[in-house]
Amino acid sequence: MTEALDDLLVLDTTVEFWASLGVTLLADFGANVIKVEPLPDARQHRINGSDAADDDAGWDYRFELANRNKRSLALDLDTPGGREALEALVAKADVFVVDGPPSSQRERRLDYESLSRLKPDLVYTRASGFGPKGPDADLPALDELAAARAGMMPILPQPGQPPVYPGSGQVYTSVMLTFGVMAALRHRTATGEGQEVDVSLLAGNMYGGSLDLQAYLAIGGERFLHPVSRLDAGNPMSGTLYQASDGLWVTLTMPDTDRWWPALAEVTGLEVADPRFDSHEQRCEVNRLELIAELESAFRKQPATHWRSVFSERQMSADVIEDYAYPTNDKQAYDNRYILDVDHPAHGPVKTIGFPIHMSETPAGLRRHAPALGEHSAEVLGELLGYSPQQIEELEASGAVA
Repeated sequence: MTEALDDLLVLDTTVEFWASLGVTLLADFGANVIKVEPLPDARQHRINGSDAADDDAGWDYRFELANRNKRSLALDLDTPGGREALEALVAKADVFVVDGPPSSQRERRLDYESLSRLKPDLVYTRASGFGPKGPDADLPALDELAAARAGMMPILPQPGQPPVYPGSGQVYTSVMLTFGVMAALRHRTATGEGQEVDVSLLAGNMYGGSLDLQAYLAIGGERFLHPVSRLDAGNPMSGTLYQASDGLWVTLTMPDTDRWWPALAEVTGLEVADPRFDSHEQRCEVNRLELIAELESAFRKQPATHWRSVFSERQMSADVIEDYAYPTNDKQAYDNRYILDVDHPAHGPVKTIGFPIHMSETPAGLRRHAPALGEHSAEVLGELLGYSPQQIEELEASGAVA
């Protein structure tokens, strides 16, 4: 089966998890991704990554997820042979991906200006912390720092609690990286022009909070700057959480209360015709707090499994809030390949995140596990650059290749 991106050659020099993850999405759909790992720093990056992994897992699951379907080429770019090999690959590549500050890329001659001389139609993609311009362009690309200034953290907890770091901004940015690459390639197909693409953690975190941020830009005022108690929700049947008897929480998403009230009243044991709640205005304005109290009492009488069953039977717009244990065993997640069971060559049977996009004719696939450092150096140099075995041996002996 032909893969969606099987004619795409991508050179990936990223180190940060979220940046590498964005490139992996290209690899999952068939792109030929070469993970170019600069020596000697790459060895230390590998060690640091392994140290950061959870010892209980027994394997570096983050590196595996962020680098599956890639081949590793380890080069010392400070040697003539290593630099020559990289530049020859750039001349053949469609996409070159870097992370880190722009000043660092200029020092290493891995900036857009340097590489576009070798390949004018190159799509050069940078994963940055705070964007390519402005006084903070060279700040470290750390998601916690970007999230801290994006505005969302203070409004996530209940009132009186410390700000909450969501951790999701980096994943938004990963997907933006993939989208930015594909948009630039589409432009290149139409015009023959390459270009520089930058996706930043600051933008990703702001995008994650775009609904509230746009509301603040449009309306202003204090209401979007502070957390809102669940008891202050304007609609007791939409966005308000209720705790079940086993401690799990139920979420209702029923903004049209006239439509949903009869079913909700019936399953919670309330009277449909109760005059306190017989109109949307009564439910959401006049007697809002009374309805919240009644629903709190009702949901505490049964465990979450009961409520999920009731919601399913009545096809109600509500569900139980689960932790990570739920999707790892959810048939829906497995049927759609959002979770995979794989047989890892070094670690045996393991579970891993699958593919977030379904395509009927050119689906994503797991073709190879994350590579060992330099595992494919000889293969890549021979296949893409036509190096002979003797040339490769000489480069290895000089330390230019590992």
